[in-house]
Amino acid sequence: MTVSMTGFAARKGQALGFVWAWDIRSVNGKGLDLRLRLPDWIDGLEPALRAELQKALSRGNVSLSLKVAREAAGAESGVQVKPHALAAVLAALQEVEAAALQAGVTLAQATAADVLAVRGVLDAAAVEEESAPLRAALLADLPALLAAFAEMRAAEGLALQGVIAGQLDQIAALTRSAKAEAEARRDTAAATLRAALARVLDHAEGVDAGRVAQELAMIAVKQDVTEELDRLEAHVAAARALLAETGPVGRKFDFLMQEFMREANTLCSKAQALALTRIGLDLKTVIDQMREQVQNVE
Repeated sequence: MTVSMTGFAARKGQALGFVWAWDIRSVNGKGLDLRLRLPDWIDGLEPALRAELQKALSRGNVSLSLKVAREAAGAESGVQVKPHALAAVLAALQEVEAAALQAGVTLAQATAADVLAVRGVLDAAAVEEESAPLRAALLADLPALLAAFAEMRAAEGLALQGVIAGQLDQIAALTRSAKAEAEARRDTAAATLRAALARVLDHAEGVDAGRVAQELAMIAVKQDVTEELDRLEAHVAAARALLAETGPVGRKFDFLMQEFMREANTLCSKAQALALTRIGLDLKTVIDQMREQVQNVE
């Protein structure tokens, strides 16, 4: 099944006296670009999360944010606040708020959790003692978030697959129409070339008839679109096969779209007939529309 690079999931959890909220979202990208916003006091969390995300995803610009707060603060928590560090942070907040007020900028009110998240406010030893089990709890909660995320990307991919399949049907139908038009003009084109050859030979003394015939034959070959249409049919079959695959196929699709457009451009340049040119232009329009959809395929 085709998987989209567009997706979103959110999840909340709690354990060990903490509550947390996950938020993960992604859009299309050439590779896998991970952007994480995490509490910096939970040691070892970021590399562990990156490793899990790299296992689960292959492409996309992915943003993951995590907010962690205590369920209830108190002496029984075992975590001590450093008064000097707290005073420094509060003083810095006052300075920032005063500067923002003077500049006419409105800032969101900082919460206690925001202040406690600043490195150095909490006793480092106590934080380290609690961060290890909390990190384990967060990593245990991650698979459920990724499952929901994968489910949405799969649902988006299913809709995307239907759109691309419909566009492939249009390309296949236009290719059949182009073949019929090319076949219909074949006899006319041959008669036109023969008439041109006769006129040249009648009005030119000493012209090498074989050479003229050779040049006209080359013109006929240049106007023949059989190979282009055969390759378009092959590309349609290849694209349908990609839609049926289960793994990431976005990069292969990107390359295939270039091949589709190359054949359509050649068809237009060799058409030499209004009806065939119109079909070629219609092909280019549908191919370009499909290329936009393919950009979202993982």
